[in-house]
Amino acid sequence: MSEDQLFDLFAGNILYLLGAVFFIVVIFKGVRIVPQSEKHVVERFGRLHSVLGPGINFVVPLLDSVAHKISILERQLPTASQDAITKDNVLVQVDTSVFYRITEPEKTVYRIRDVDAAISTTVAGIVRAEIGKMDLDEVQSNRSQLISTIKILVEDAVDDWGIEVTRAEILDVNLDQATRDAMLQQLNAERARRAQVTEAEGAKRSVELNADAELYAAEQIAKARRIQAEAEAYATQVVAQAIAEHGIEAAQYQVALKQVEALNALGQGEGKQTIVLPAAALEAFGDAFKLLKGKA
Repeated sequence: MSEDQLFDLFAGNILYLLGAVFFIVVIFKGVRIVPQSEKHVVERFGRLHSVLGPGINFVVPLLDSVAHKISILERQLPTASQDAITKDNVLVQVDTSVFYRITEPEKTVYRIRDVDAAISTTVAGIVRAEIGKMDLDEVQSNRSQLISTIKILVEDAVDDWGIEVTRAEILDVNLDQATRDAMLQQLNAERARRAQVTEAEGAKRSVELNADAELYAAEQIAKARRIQAEAEAYATQVVAQAIAEHGIEAAQYQVALKQVEALNALGQGEGKQTIVLPAAALEAFGDAFKLLKGKA
């Protein structure tokens, strides 16, 4: 084999080798593997061309280039403190924290330079504006509602940046020492007032219960008297009916019965075993005994 043939063979092999290398480089440059936690922004001649999602992707070598690799994991802004004045002119210091993630990298990389600083500034302005609409008591008692409002307003403000606000938190609301002392005095005064109200309500309840007890006792006494009166009326009615039916004998019988009962009670009294009676009384009792005997 001549030298020219050897040179041609060597040159042909070199070309094949260069072609294979070029093909490998093209494949290497054209295949892009994107991790699950990222999205890649592809530019073509300096302009946005596409966004590559997780997995295997293909681009045109030498024309397309990955300009930005954006993490889509949730991020937390550093805790920020800002001063705000409530509706009732109380100065408070609010500590906030915001969680967010990038959902549309093509908007984030071309519309905002410093995402964290922009979100922090937006949150600070919204917090001051919302707290300025509320009294201090409302800020402390309606914190969950305030957090929801701030989250919604921040979401609306950063929507054009391709960002999703996942959570917003108010970690603490701090007051100056003078305001704390004033609130402590107010709290003690409120506790004292509640104690006085409770004591007054207890005294009132006691009076009501005593009045109810006296009313109940009076009702029971009246009821007993009514029953006694009804019983006496019934006895009188029976006597009257007996007199109407049997004449004077029934009346004499009742009188004799009362006389015997009186005598019996008198004889049973202490120190009353010896009884001195007039003769007329003895005759009356004798008549009574005759009537009782006759009735028996």
